[in-house]
Amino acid sequence: MMKVVIIEDEALAAKHLRGMILEIQPQTDIMAILDSVQDSTKWLKTHAPDLIFLDIQLADGNSFEIFEEIDVVVPIIFTTAYDQYAIKAFKLNSIDYLLKPIRQDALRASLEKYSKLHQAVQPDISGLLQTLQQQHKQYKQRFLLHFGETLRKVETLDVAYFYAQDKGVYLVTFRAQTLPMDHSLSQLEEILDPDKFFRINRQMIINEKSIEKMHAYSRSRIKIDLTPSAPKGIKALVSIDRTPVFKDWIDQ
Repeated sequence: MMKVVIIEDEALAAKHLRGMILEIQPQTDIMAILDSVQDSTKWLKTHAPDLIFLDIQLADGNSFEIFEEIDVVVPIIFTTAYDQYAIKAFKLNSIDYLLKPIRQDALRASLEKYSKLHQAVQPDISGLLQTLQQQHKQYKQRFLLHFGETLRKVETLDVAYFYAQDKGVYLVTFRAQTLPMDHSLSQLEEILDPDKFFRINRQMIINEKSIEKMHAYSRSRIKIDLTPSAPKGIKALVSIDRTPVFKDWIDQ
C-alpha cells in the first residue's frame, strides 16, 4: 500500500486531488492533508510517507521553507500554477510535476512514473530554487555612463559586446560607439540576461545578435565574426572550457 501526504492550502483542490488519487489507486493510504509550512514541517519530522504531493504556495508561506528545517528524502510530485517557462525546473529537480488545474490523465502518468522507481529519490531543491530565481530575476535594462563631462544612457540591448583590455572594461554599441564602464566582466555576468549575453572568454561578453558568422577553430574552439568587429588586440574566440556551453546556448 502506497502511503501519501498531500500538502495543499486550497481545501477544494486538496479534496479533488485526494479523490483522483483514490480513483486511480484505491488502496492508497492518504496519511494526511496539510495546508501550511508549519504543520507540514512538524508532521514530516515524525512520519514517513512514500510520496509527497506538494503545492508551492501554502497558507503561511512558500513550501520550500520546509526544506530549510528538515531533510526530505521522499519523492515529490509538485503541484503548481507556475507557467510553462518555469516548468522545466520541476522536470529537472523532482520526479514529476502537475500543472493546475490537475487533470486525471496527468495524475495517472505521474503515479505510473513513481511506481517505476525502486528507491526514494531526493529532489534537488537548491537546483529548483536557483532555476526559478533565475527565471524571475530582473536583469539590467540600461546603463548610465560617464562620457567626458556628460552622462550617457545606453540601453542594454543596444550593446553588441563588452570587453576587458588594459585593466579597463568597455562596451561597444551596435553603432560602433565604445564607452568605458565601471563594472567588471564578472559583475556584468550577474546582471545581464543569460539568454541574450554570453561570456565567451576572459575578455569578452557578447550579445547573441552581434554574431555575424562562426567558424570551427583549432582545439575544438569557435571563432566568431562580430558586428561591429572586435577591437584590435581582442579575439572573439570561445575558450575551450566554454565551447560546449556556448553551443548549447546557441542551440536553445
